[in-house]
Amino acid sequence: MPNVSGYLIAGLFLGPSFFNLITPENANSLEVISELALAFIAFSIGSEFVLKDMIKYGKSIVIITLAEVIGAIVIVFSVMFFIFQKDFAFSIVIASMSAATAPAATLLVIRQYRANGPLTRTILPVVALDDVFGIIAFGIALSLAKMSASGVKPTFYNILLAPLIEIVGSLLLGLIIGLVLAVVLKKLKAHDDFQVVSLIAIGIGVGASKALGLSPLLTNIMIGTTLVNLLHKPDKAFNSINNFVSAFYVLFFTLAGATLDLSILKSIGLVGIAYVFARGLGKYLGSLLGCRYVKADKAVTNYLGLALLPQGGVSIGLSVLVRQQLPQYATAITTIIMFSILIYETLGPVFSKIAIEKAGEINGLDKKETRLVYEEKNSDSTSYTYIHEGSES
Repeated sequence: MPNVSGYLIAGLFLGPSFFNLITPENANSLEVISELALAFIAFSIGSEFVLKDMIKYGKSIVIITLAEVIGAIVIVFSVMFFIFQKDFAFSIVIASMSAATAPAATLLVIRQYRANGPLTRTILPVVALDDVFGIIAFGIALSLAKMSASGVKPTFYNILLAPLIEIVGSLLLGLIIGLVLAVVLKKLKAHDDFQVVSLIAIGIGVGASKALGLSPLLTNIMIGTTLVNLLHKPDKAFNSINNFVSAFYVLFFTLAGATLDLSILKSIGLVGIAYVFARGLGKYLGSLLGCRYVKADKAVTNYLGLALLPQGGVSIGLSVLVRQQLPQYATAITTIIMFSILIYETLGPVFSKIAIEKAGEINGLDKKETRLVYEEKNSDSTSYTYIHEGSES
């Protein structure tokens, strides 16, 4: 099993389901660790948005992401509204929450197995963009649900402008911090200086976003994106962070596991089970249709849906908003979402590993490095070298 599944299961045993060594109060007091870990993960994901690659593949990434987001929302809404006869407000909100994917688990699985290839290069941009679309969908759904429950007429601001302001504001803040960080990093040479300055920038991104009511996740994705496109050797900055944050990742996933409570299984019923299957089916079918439409690589088409199953931090954050703005639905929605997270956070990384394994991309970075060595070694030779799957012939 992937390491991340082990961290989650360890947290499950430490939490209220078994030994209760970490209580909900303890978990809340350590929330800063989760916020920082998500920020580090978002910063790393930003490194995947290389401008020249996005120009080449950007349209395909957008279409695939939009297809899997719509697939999840449509199928979950249909199951809740038409099969279980839930009211519109409940159905639309929980359907919109099904769109979000957990980038943290997916990123760590890819790193653990040093995966590289068409599928791996598609997963991370899709997962990052997935949260952008998820926030937009949730903002629209929450506005429609409040209007449906209260009878208030819809307004342009409530439906579109408010979520758009959050997204644009977060990206603009990340761009500004990223530009300043790039200028500073160009003047530095020591590895430790790269690490300290990058950590400060990420911390400022989190704090400023929270103070302004923006998304720390999107802000730090944009910081990473700005760096990877402006620096000549951006790997120095990203490697300095990756070398520092391993302990944060272990703590983050262990705490995530400790917040899961198996007692919710008693109250979940068929609705919760149906939600889990509907979300998985929607993600898989949506990504399949999107990949076929853009004529994506066969491995991407067949296995991308499996890699999009993890669900975590973003959904928990959206549950808090539901509790604040739609308290009449909060208990039911939060219980179903937490059950879904229990299933998908534990098994999602396993499915991600299966996806990259079936695509033949485990240890893909090692194969890529081997090819580069062979190509460099033979670049001045008069003989020809044929490289295939990391071996020389």
